[in-house]
Amino acid sequence: MTGAGGGAAAAAAAAAIAQAIKASGAIVKMEPKEFQKLLAKSSELAVVMAHHGWPTKKYHYMTSYKGLFFYTKSAEAMMLPSGTDLITAEKIWIPG
Repeated sequence: MTGAGGGAAAAAAAAAIAQAIKASGAIVKMEPKEFQKLLAKSSELAVVMAHHGWPTKKYHYMTSYKGLFFYTKSAEAMMLPSGTDLITAEKIWIPG
């Protein structure tokens, strides 16, 4: 059973999550072509990929490079450089 304090607890939890996201650092959103250029710079990158969205599904990609996180989405699957460590996720969520 949730009482009047339930809403306050949910708001506090949402604020804590928002603060954690802010503390995690910048996420750089870029066009798919620029993302592929970034991937070509290093042979030892891991890329997280998820295929989700509505009404049309998009491919979402994220990687880190030199301490920053980079994100892109595209209508079609990307060709990744050989040797890329691909990690498939159910969903990638970024703030904003």
